[in-house]
Amino acid sequence: MKILLLEDDFTLSKEISTFFTSKGFECLPYYDGSLLLKKYFPYEYDLIVLDINVPGVNGIEVCKGIREVDKKTPIIMLTAFSEIEDKLSSFDNGADDYLVKPFHFEELFARAQSLLRRKDVPQKVENKILVNDLEIFEEEMKVFRSGEEIKLTPKEFKLILILAHAKGKVLSKQFIAEKLWDYHIETNQNTIEVYINFLRKKIDKDHHTKLIHTKIGYGYFLSDKE
Repeated sequence: MKILLLEDDFTLSKEISTFFTSKGFECLPYYDGSLLLKKYFPYEYDLIVLDINVPGVNGIEVCKGIREVDKKTPIIMLTAFSEIEDKLSSFDNGADDYLVKPFHFEELFARAQSLLRRKDVPQKVENKILVNDLEIFEEEMKVFRSGEEIKLTPKEFKLILILAHAKGKVLSKQFIAEKLWDYHIETNQNTIEVYINFLRKKIDKDHHTKLIHTKIGYGYFLSDKE
């Protein structure tokens, strides 16, 4: 398997590359975001690891650029900061995971394995999910309400899919967080409310019938009935 690494700290980059090589991976390092984007070819790698603070183009912009041509290859972001804005920006631009420095290489490897397992599992995709006048096209990753397309970020789209697949069942914050990020992290649960509010503004704001509901003390559900 091939890993693409963007890390401008030469020592850390070499250590990460050596570690993944010891696990049987091929790791190609880059130190400049703009150079990586120039050389990137869609779906050439099995996993992408991006440091946020790098020369040229920062990691978040690199992630965004990759997602414009490659929707599926898993991306893990690395940063020396744990600001919630960095996390939200990373996820909004298509990242699948987020790791704060300093970290143990074994944790990075565990995150990588989790994303690679998910990538390799065949997904049974329905052509369209319909909830009242809300249409969700999973393959095309598009959402419409009353015939008008709603632009969602990758994480917002994944969240609406999680709710839609539950078919009206109430989902807890913990369940949603584990599905949205593939593992349990307490701080991620706290961001579920943020994403729910993002979805409500885009999906429910201008419509009489509300589809995204809260059951206080339990969680959230998607339905045209409260």
